[in-house]
Amino acid sequence: MPSWASGALVHRAPAVPGQPIQILWLPNTAPRLPFGRILLRWEKAPEAGWDVTARLGLAITDVHLATWPAAPDDWPCLVRPTLREVTGLCSALAVATAALELANHLADP
Repeated sequence: MPSWASGALVHRAPAVPGQPIQILWLPNTAPRLPFGRILLRWEKAPEAGWDVTARLGLAITDVHLATWPAAPDDWPCLVRPTLREVTGLCSALAVATAALELANHLADP
């Protein structure tokens, strides 16, 4: 990970295991995570593998989503199902929120 980056913003987590997780480097100077976006950080684990953490952007703040300590070198395969599931849930929540806001707007006289 570059020293100027606070982590990698997950752009796309494909369903197919053989495809890479698409990321965008997030500079240290970037504002907080947008809703539904996931930030990955990884560093060499003391013994072997990688210590990987994920943070999730929520409406008001970002929260710790998951940690994979001492993950093997193929850690993207390990974390991809979680990333895929959480991004799907956040997308569904965004659509439901938009539908509710529209329904409330149409209900107003």
